[in-house]
Amino acid sequence: MEFVTNEKLTIVGAAGMIGSNMAQTAIMMGLTPNICLYDPYAPGLEGVAEELFHCGFEGVNVTFTSDIKEALTGAKYIVNSGGAARKAGMTREDLLKGNAAIAEEFGKNVKQYCPDVKHIVIIFNPADITGLITLLYSGLKPSQVTTLAALDSTRLRSELAKHFGVSMDAVENCRTYGGHGEQMAVFASTAKVNGKPLIDMIGTDALTKEQWAEIQQKVTKGGANIINLRGRSSFQSPAYVSIEMIGAAMGGKAFRWPAGTYISNDKYDHIMMAWETSITADGCHCAELKGTPEEQAALDKSYAHLCDLRDEVIAMGVLPAISEWNKLNPNIK
Repeated sequence: MEFVTNEKLTIVGAAGMIGSNMAQTAIMMGLTPNICLYDPYAPGLEGVAEELFHCGFEGVNVTFTSDIKEALTGAKYIVNSGGAARKAGMTREDLLKGNAAIAEEFGKNVKQYCPDVKHIVIIFNPADITGLITLLYSGLKPSQVTTLAALDSTRLRSELAKHFGVSMDAVENCRTYGGHGEQMAVFASTAKVNGKPLIDMIGTDALTKEQWAEIQQKVTKGGANIINLRGRSSFQSPAYVSIEMIGAAMGGKAFRWPAGTYISNDKYDHIMMAWETSITADGCHCAELKGTPEEQAALDKSYAHLCDLRDEVIAMGVLPAISEWNKLNPNIK
């Protein structure tokens, strides 16, 4: 079996449904024969490893450990789904503080045990914040840390394909930027259906404005719909897409969707948000983002919401003040 690289990939949170699916996906994609599974829950982790052994994969060395030093030492690529899920009785503030603390500890561990890591993908919520915290405490360059932000775009593609009764391959270049959920900025101007610009169809019999609004609502509630249908949150789609991201960072197949990345430009600054990017072996790089005036206004609104969330977390003492960021990580300007 040929692999994209022979370097070590560590999957954090590997005992969970997302993490275990990431491990199997990485093997099936042929990314690397050197995969380390980490989770503090040792029995579940061993169970995942046993399942992978039972798959009978050839040419793959899967190791597992509940020792974070062992897991990270020598790692060149990391995908982290190791955050806590919101439980009964937990407030939003509880979840923010808990996962922010996990992200801070992870960032510090990266700095201590694998400062030469090439790329990290963060997917535990709220990813805009946990990714930012990981970046700050790891000391890595912004191009080396990305977050999963593609699922809103893939859900938009799915809903459009269902509406028009076409295969998903006939729906191209669906894009949502900024934040996640209700605060996302949906860019209709980028998409095409059967080669026709979507924006030209909105307001016609093919796609009335009411139908378009309904589709946007379905995209916003896509994750909740999975919970209603399956009785649990998504795990197959975040696992697959995040492994696509790390595969691109290894120098493999190009990543097709927006990624969460650190943004610092004349208009948006000190924030992690979904953006048009290219992910290669040289890291994540921002591309030009174009949209209609209405779409740009929606992105401005989404950015303002993310800034409010960031500032709320700073006020909670979870994130340091922006003026301190460069001291923590000189790569952050």
